[in-house]
Amino acid sequence: MSEERIVKVGIIGLGARAETLLASIFQMPGIRVTAICDTKPERIARIESIFDQHKTARPKACPHYLALLDDPEVEAVFVPTSWNSHLTIACECMKRGKYVGIEVGGASSIEELWQLVHASETTGVSCMMLENCCYGRKELMVLNMVRKGLFGELLYCECGYEHDLSEMSWAVEKRFERSIHNMHRNGDLYPTHGIGPIAKILRINRGNRFMTISSHATKARGFVTALEDHTGKRTDKVFHEGDIVTSVIHCANGENITVTHGVSLPRPYSRDQRVQGTKGIWLENAKGIYVDGISPKYEKLDVAGNPYTTHEWSPVESFYEKYDHPIWQDFRNNVIGEHGGMDALAMSAFLDAVRRKAPTPIDVYDVAAWMSITCLSEQSIAMGGMPVPFPDFTNGKWIDREPEIPSKWSLNEVY
Repeated sequence: MSEERIVKVGIIGLGARAETLLASIFQMPGIRVTAICDTKPERIARIESIFDQHKTARPKACPHYLALLDDPEVEAVFVPTSWNSHLTIACECMKRGKYVGIEVGGASSIEELWQLVHASETTGVSCMMLENCCYGRKELMVLNMVRKGLFGELLYCECGYEHDLSEMSWAVEKRFERSIHNMHRNGDLYPTHGIGPIAKILRINRGNRFMTISSHATKARGFVTALEDHTGKRTDKVFHEGDIVTSVIHCANGENITVTHGVSLPRPYSRDQRVQGTKGIWLENAKGIYVDGISPKYEKLDVAGNPYTTHEWSPVESFYEKYDHPIWQDFRNNVIGEHGGMDALAMSAFLDAVRRKAPTPIDVYDVAAWMSITCLSEQSIAMGGMPVPFPDFTNGKWIDREPEIPSKWSLNEVY
């Protein structure tokens, strides 16, 4: 990442995610935090102490986010606040002419997503979800391979978020927001880490779109079991979030996507990525890719002497030399930032759009489509898995969008 004009940003919401973003920001050129805001003075004090530790000038502390938005020095805003507040704040950012990067999460209603879309359309200001997984090395390499035609015509994808976060069961007492959502809601509460890269690979909102979603949830036992194991006593708390939520999304171009959410059971972390076409497949959990004509294929005989063909996975790493995405060709020898560098890349993409006053590579239509999975899956589960239609947040523009301005940070094409 080369030295470029410094973008002055504000941060609204100073919880744990803000601290993680700062860990990357302090390593990045071309960005300076000039203002911060939180409703809790102790959080402001903690963030100020982090700036002191890095021997960096303290940013201006604002008592209310509207005061931060009134600061003419702030060009763009990061909003790692709670799920129930970041969309409202994002709308105000755009109305004040500030580019806004929001953190991940699901929507509570379709109405708040329409408000977000209308705010961006009426102001001409971009809202980008800082979905770092879209800039993961494997995800970008598979995007590159798909665009080069190695997977043939795409037919089926899978993705998800499966992560043992059972500690959320005892974080309820501290009013930890994700715990509260898991206690009271039942749907795919955290879809974007998985669906973001898949949506870009399938060209959602650019020649394709989500049409319907059908969702089911298992019974809820994981959080209660974890809480009782942690406390050593029985609990009367009830969590409504099913331990495994499975959704099937049907797309306009005929592809299906299975999306899985599970955060309450013991297991290793996975985003369950699968991209399958007529010529190839990437399966994250197999740690492999199979491409017809490239990956190993052997002719064998069964016990009766009949010939059959067996196929073997190629390690994902074996494709890096030839198909690593240009972003990672530049980045891999000097990886900086949290989450294996994905945080720094996502923020760099956002800052590049701010400098160029160009649309962000993840735009407001992407944000709305991905976040809508949460409230739509809730509706489907409540109706026994009935298919629920996705709104067309583009109002038909997906059919023939204007070509995007070429950028190295594009998630639609490989420049």
